[in-house]
Amino acid sequence: MARVLIVDDEPNIREVVGLYLSRDGHDVVSATDGEEALAVFRESEPDLVVLDLMLPKLSGLEVCRRMRAVRKVPLIMLTARGEEEERVLGLSLGADDYVAKPFSPRELAARVAAVLRRVEESSGPTGRKVLSFEGLRVDPNTREVLVDGEPAKLTAREFDLLYHMASTPGRVYTRDQLMETVWGYTFSADTSTVSVHMRRLREKVEPDPAKPRYLQTVWGVGYKFGG
Repeated sequence: MARVLIVDDEPNIREVVGLYLSRDGHDVVSATDGEEALAVFRESEPDLVVLDLMLPKLSGLEVCRRMRAVRKVPLIMLTARGEEEERVLGLSLGADDYVAKPFSPRELAARVAAVLRRVEESSGPTGRKVLSFEGLRVDPNTREVLVDGEPAKLTAREFDLLYHMASTPGRVYTRDQLMETVWGYTFSADTSTVSVHMRRLREKVEPDPAKPRYLQTVWGVGYKFGG
């Protein structure tokens, strides 16, 4: 299985989450603060990081930034409820997902499995077709997105969300459906992560994010691609 680094200054969280991940067959290592997290990250070379944003010595956001500068390891953030600004910033740095405290260790373990599965699926050749629209080109083989001929820097999850919706223009997706197909979560989960990713994605690909051309809201239902 995978090696997972858990970074949290609360011993109970490290212990319980580590227990669940170990039961799933993962090799678990841990750190209690930001500086130790970077040291363990360099030494253990984990396949995925579970990272609390509120850490002693070095903030979780700074730890995330430094880790992503070394290599693009999959990363799930742990945040306090209501800290949307930090979530958005963390996602912009390349985090794959976030879980708000308090959370279910079982759900977190399922999210770890889902992220690892999607990373494995996206690492090989896709054979899927390139999608072209007016002002937008999405290539699943190179995972490149061009907006008016200029490359857009998308995170892995933002790319997956865009390609999934652009593959079926006009189809309306609920947030739950997107959580299941793009995130791989077949359990009940906080769908606000979809809204956060959608907002970030619009800022990167829409000519006017306030009046989306591609990623349109269907009020009371969800979203559709209107290319």
